[in-house]
Amino acid sequence: MKRTVTINLGGSVFSIDEDAYELLKIYLDKIEGHFSDEGERNDIMSDIELRIAELFSGGGAAGSRPVTIKDVEKVIEIMGEPGDFAGRVEDGGSSGEAESSFAGSRGSRRIYRDVDSRILGGVCSGIAAYWSIDVIWIRIIFIILAIGALSGVLIYLLLWLVVPPAVTTAQKLEMRGEPVNISNIGRAVKEEFNNVRKNLKI
Repeated sequence: MKRTVTINLGGSVFSIDEDAYELLKIYLDKIEGHFSDEGERNDIMSDIELRIAELFSGGGAAGSRPVTIKDVEKVIEIMGEPGDFAGRVEDGGSSGEAESSFAGSRGSRRIYRDVDSRILGGVCSGIAAYWSIDVIWIRIIFIILAIGALSGVLIYLLLWLVVPPAVTTAQKLEMRGEPVNISNIGRAVKEEFNNVRKNLKI
């Protein structure tokens, strides 16, 4: 009979086998040790915990059964090791920009509103990010539709209500079809911090 413990991960409560908990704790401690900047580290760890919680829930470990060591090993395989991220930073991102070597390397695209690049609700910028095209073309289409028969306005408002905003780093990566792993989460958070610092200097 295995002992289980209860943990709160990314705002979700999980029952987890003791051996699985120990492996998960070692893994998270290794990731945390890779980031020296406290602000970046807190945001990165928060996004990583949210992603791990999402993976546990998707694997059927949300309330129905405890998280096992196999679940944790699968998550580590999908998310990657901290060394993967370190290697990409040293190479300036060149070695890993194609595809990472672990499972889940190809991200699944999901449509969100891009609230970081919005003019109104982020609908156009979200669609542009989803289709990997310049946002100006989407905005032109909506303007033409709005001038033509006001259908563009109605469609825009409907999408604004229905499509969720990309708030977390994981959602922003999914919106662009990038894999949600340690490497990409770390890179995205660092880019956000750098942009904020640049804006503050201006």
